[in-house]
Amino acid sequence: MNYYAIIVAGGSGSRMNAEVPKQFLLLQGRPILMHTMEAFFRCGLNPTLILVLNIHQHAYWEGLCEQYNFTIPHQLVSGGTERFHSVSNGLSAINANGIVAVHDAVRPLVSPELIKRSYVAAEAQGNVVVSIKPTDSIRKIGPSGRSEALNRNMVALIQTPQVFDVKLLKKAYLQPFRNEFTDDASVVEHMGTAINLIEGERQNIKITFQEDLDIATYYSTKKASE
Repeated sequence: MNYYAIIVAGGSGSRMNAEVPKQFLLLQGRPILMHTMEAFFRCGLNPTLILVLNIHQHAYWEGLCEQYNFTIPHQLVSGGTERFHSVSNGLSAINANGIVAVHDAVRPLVSPELIKRSYVAAEAQGNVVVSIKPTDSIRKIGPSGRSEALNRNMVALIQTPQVFDVKLLKKAYLQPFRNEFTDDASVVEHMGTAINLIEGERQNIKITFQEDLDIATYYSTKKASE
């Protein structure tokens, strides 16, 4: 079986007030993106790594790879206007059937074990999306601003990787872009395919704000000391 991973790195770092895009910020002395790609490299299934990156950042990334002696093989692909277009560009680099995972570059704490479990489950079921149950109470806000309580046992917090049969995901991405396409699952679901959920990991956080980087540093330091 062929396995692929599309790592989507389109963040700007604006919400962190960072001078560089957040995927390039340092975690344990190395860029976040390198931790993310290393997790896929270590999953045991030897996936082909496809990094989708703004074309204006390619040279910067290549310089970082040289600076940090990052030698994990990967293919660079140019990003698009929206995440949808970036994933579509990544899919264009895949020329064979198999299983493809799409993952946020700024989720560096994903474990190789979860990645492997996701690939295996998607191979059996056609698609799987990683999720966790919320621990906070959740309310739905209506157009008027009025809110109502939701049963948190009936909702899930969606993470990545989101993993699909290559043919299925390519077919889904032939659809025109819609604003409600916030992730790959929403694209696939829009053409009538049911989405399968598997349990994710609470430490698999998406680094968006400075506090997220602080939490990731804590988890990473703790893991290194074990």
